[in-house]
Amino acid sequence: MKAIKRCFQVPFLSRYIFFSFVILILSCVRSQPQVDRFKELRENMVTTQIKARGISNREVIEAMRNVERHLFVPETHIQHAYGDHPLPIGYGQTISQPYIVAFMTEILNLDKSSKVLEVGTGSGYQAAILAEICDSVYTIEIVEELGIRSSQLFKKLGYSNIKVKIGDGYKGWSEYSPFDAIIVTCAPTHIPDPLKNQLKEGGRMIIPVGERYVQELVLLTRKKGSLKQTSVLPVRFVPMVDEKDMIY
Repeated sequence: MKAIKRCFQVPFLSRYIFFSFVILILSCVRSQPQVDRFKELRENMVTTQIKARGISNREVIEAMRNVERHLFVPETHIQHAYGDHPLPIGYGQTISQPYIVAFMTEILNLDKSSKVLEVGTGSGYQAAILAEICDSVYTIEIVEELGIRSSQLFKKLGYSNIKVKIGDGYKGWSEYSPFDAIIVTCAPTHIPDPLKNQLKEGGRMIIPVGERYVQELVLLTRKKGSLKQTSVLPVRFVPMVDEKDMIY
């Protein structure tokens, strides 16, 4: 009887192992095209939207290539994650057009030692790009739900050099100032004085300024204590607001 049992047990075990192996292979085959598809879309984004428009900084290009943008957009818009346009992320906010992210990053002249303040965490994508290049990123988000969501995503992706604060970005983050660079991804009607005061000597700030539908991307550079201001590009960002949702 023991010999008979073994005859039944061995084929059953073999079939179980065989079918488990087949299921594993099929699942890998099914998932691989999606991974490859996003990688291909990301490379196409870098080639046609970033490099083709004049972005040449090697660190910025590599950051745009490495950060998986589709992880920072809602599931309902994931198929458009690498498109040449902004996307809604909820709560009246957007993730910026890839080229604008690259342009604003490049113009700050960052390096591995840079300490950067970002105002307007949003999806977290811009902060992730900065974190690929810089020593440390301090990012502020006034919408609590977005701040929490981005913070959790940073931890999941292993970005230990990003610190998130939920609060009013107009006031900056004086505790960690001065900053080598400041990047603002929402538009006030004027440049906040607290942000000016938190910019390091030799530092740069890039910020959209203006009314809701008429804005200019402005570059500020601090030299010998004074600020040089230059308008560089017409843009359209969501407005900067306070805790009462009033536009600055």
